[in-house]
Amino acid sequence: MESKIPNPLWLLAELTYRCPLHCVFCSNPVDYTRAGPELATDAWLRVLREGRELGAVQLGLSGGEPLMRDDLEILVRAAHGLGYYVNLVTSGVGLDERRIAALREAGLDHIQLSFQDSTRELNDFLSHTRTFDLKQRIARLIKQHGYPMVLNVVLHRYNLDHIETILEMAERLEVEYLELANTQYYGWAFLNRDLLLPAREQLARAEAAVDRFRARIGTKMRVYFVVPDYFEDRPKPCMNGWGAVFLAIAADGVALPCHSARMLPGLEFPNVRDSNLRSIWYESKAFNAFRGFEWMKEPCRSCPERFKDFGGCRCQAYLLSGDAANADPACALSPHHGAVLAAIDRAHRASAARATPYFRDDRNSRLLSSR
Repeated sequence: MESKIPNPLWLLAELTYRCPLHCVFCSNPVDYTRAGPELATDAWLRVLREGRELGAVQLGLSGGEPLMRDDLEILVRAAHGLGYYVNLVTSGVGLDERRIAALREAGLDHIQLSFQDSTRELNDFLSHTRTFDLKQRIARLIKQHGYPMVLNVVLHRYNLDHIETILEMAERLEVEYLELANTQYYGWAFLNRDLLLPAREQLARAEAAVDRFRARIGTKMRVYFVVPDYFEDRPKPCMNGWGAVFLAIAADGVALPCHSARMLPGLEFPNVRDSNLRSIWYESKAFNAFRGFEWMKEPCRSCPERFKDFGGCRCQAYLLSGDAANADPACALSPHHGAVLAAIDRAHRASAARATPYFRDDRNSRLLSSR
């Protein structure tokens, strides 16, 4: 079986679910408080070794907020020694002169810094923290230590109209790579979808502004604008196929073919506490569940696009149709595409009404309000 399955190239280590931010589109699982204890340092070191033995070359260190792990420098040093290209995905909270110097000395290759908006008010509201000024300082610190300035801003209804000031902020911070990642609707973002999903016209205006900026800035900055799946007629090749190139290890050791997959019912995902990565990747039922094309239903089974999009996203299929084996409803050919069109219609009407946002944030058993 191993000869038919490609090696994983990208390993994502979600080191912790702890985070000082409470972003309304948080990528932590909705039920993350029920997860087991975090993997200890020795367990993570074993995961890193086994990942390299499998062929993984890119390592993402994320969370939660990975800087909340006291052993982050130990893990970076080990990963560097194993030959990974090591990328830290961070809010910046917990990074200072001492720690960035230690991470640089340990061999960290790349830092991706997140902002929620170009204004202090909305950045701090969306994350429920006062972090805007801190993020500005961290961006300068990253440049001072010789890292490329890589900035990520998650886009949605409440900051898309700020796209021009976001681009101006990126230029002011001398960003080399800017990822404008429109929210994809899983987990907390799905719970808050009716408040976050933009109107189609709003998205088009933002994309036009990005195109104008690219034409002006030239090669000085690489700008990536990722359109939400809901506004495409064909699904994206999620993770380049289930269990094809991407392997995620959650904070409690659960191994996943994408960071959202543990929401799917009927699949028992293995844990690195009990199995090694080789057996997980090649032999586990969960990782083989949606490999290849035999699992597909119509219209995917006979669609020539299946070799390009692999049927789209299994998590999105489950959330919108109730069955992870269905065609991704983002596809116009899906019999469940109406669920996407209905969500877009609600977003259009809500955007026009300019309703006050109340975001789900059950981590503290309350609602966040802009009032």
